[in-house]
Amino acid sequence: MAERLTPDICVIGAGSGGLSVAAAAAAFGVPVVLIEKAEMGGDCLNTGCVPSKALLAAARHAALMRDGERFGVKAQGVNVDFRKVQQHVRDVIAAIAPVDSEERFTGLGVRVIRAAASFKDKRTVVAGDVEIRARRFVVATGSTAAVPPIPGLDGVSYLTNETVFDLTELPGHLLVIGGGPIGLELAQAFRRLGSDVTVLEAAQPLAKDEPECAAVVLDSLVRDGVTICAGVTVARVARQGGNIAVTISADGKDETIKGSHLLVATGRKATLEGLGLDAAGIRTDRKGIVTDARLRTSNRRVYAVGDVAGRLQFTHAANYYAGIVIRNALFRLPAKADDAAVPWVTYTEPELAQTGLTEAQARARGIKVRIARWPYHDNDRAQAEGVTHGHIKVVTDRRGHILGATIVGAQAGELITAWTLAISRRLNIRAMAGIVVPYPTLSEIGKRAAIDSIAPRLTGSWVRRIIRWLRKLG
Repeated sequence: MAERLTPDICVIGAGSGGLSVAAAAAAFGVPVVLIEKAEMGGDCLNTGCVPSKALLAAARHAALMRDGERFGVKAQGVNVDFRKVQQHVRDVIAAIAPVDSEERFTGLGVRVIRAAASFKDKRTVVAGDVEIRARRFVVATGSTAAVPPIPGLDGVSYLTNETVFDLTELPGHLLVIGGGPIGLELAQAFRRLGSDVTVLEAAQPLAKDEPECAAVVLDSLVRDGVTICAGVTVARVARQGGNIAVTISADGKDETIKGSHLLVATGRKATLEGLGLDAAGIRTDRKGIVTDARLRTSNRRVYAVGDVAGRLQFTHAANYYAGIVIRNALFRLPAKADDAAVPWVTYTEPELAQTGLTEAQARARGIKVRIARWPYHDNDRAQAEGVTHGHIKVVTDRRGHILGATIVGAQAGELITAWTLAISRRLNIRAMAGIVVPYPTLSEIGKRAAIDSIAPRLTGSWVRRIIRWLRKLG
């Protein structure tokens, strides 16, 4: 006879979103069941954010050693031991894993079940030999690599972000299909570690970001030696001897490019298979599970967070959505998700960070915008560090209310946080101009952009007239 459990909350999926819901609910003393059929920590810990940033860190050290001569520090050659690089990646995962482990969550009072989960009906989930009838369910099964239907692809060995970290030898020539953040981050990392790299993109690389800022990143990759082929269609893939041959089409002409390894980085798809969503009355679309602003599904007892919900596919977004679910499910508060408050970062070098609206998005909404910019090369810390490529771009309305910001440059991911706060608090750019920042830091870039934005209004003719009048008073 199957074991029956009746918790307040049953979470399906132990990735970032699911773990955040389970930990928060347990902290409030609520009975929680957490179901995971694969690895605890999900994609972020095991095949996504953590290993990719560890690989990028190793690649950055290799690049710094090669570039040290301009600082008067010359390395006697750079030797990359790829097996040790991959060991560094595994060590980082191992160091973080205890935070996401079954043991930790069991210690928090969460019942962890390691099995596949499937809805039996609208109120019941079956996982292994356990039947769970919870008051509320949260689906947080994440996403997997989306593989396009390219002729011949199923006949060759190819990598995705889920398998690329299993490599034991450095690729001689890595072909990357996809010019989004994942593809470009890995392209730069492998190039800096010593691989030849060619990126193939059907549209414009980094198409979701500010074009002028994305161009800075692409220029940096090209200077690193990455070949980027934009606006090309991958017609077919085939094995030719010991290589993989990819035939691309552009302007009516075909060209075949050969490489030792192929990485497919063409986006993510929601993990829905085997969940029995129809039995639970949960509606889906091409993006994933359909939710309302409170992250409820068409079954009011069920919420969805993270990649599976078809919204922003970032770890920090999943954590944010988890907080929305907790407020709704536990406290019955009508909390709603606001994607405008969620920033994102592409961790190339230079980094590319975005929060709020881009200029194009703001104009598409009919907003009359003002643009403020400031370059890294006019920042003293950037000059000292030799990281002068990049700039900040801030979008405001005509009254100065901050609508969005994009930063391309060193530590852009760290610098974007202040602008995310400004947008969420609906601040005017005058507030950013008035803050005191330490010198010399890169954060001065944002303040200088804000000052430059309001300076014309502060030094206009009417202000000058007021000063002349005040001077006459003595």
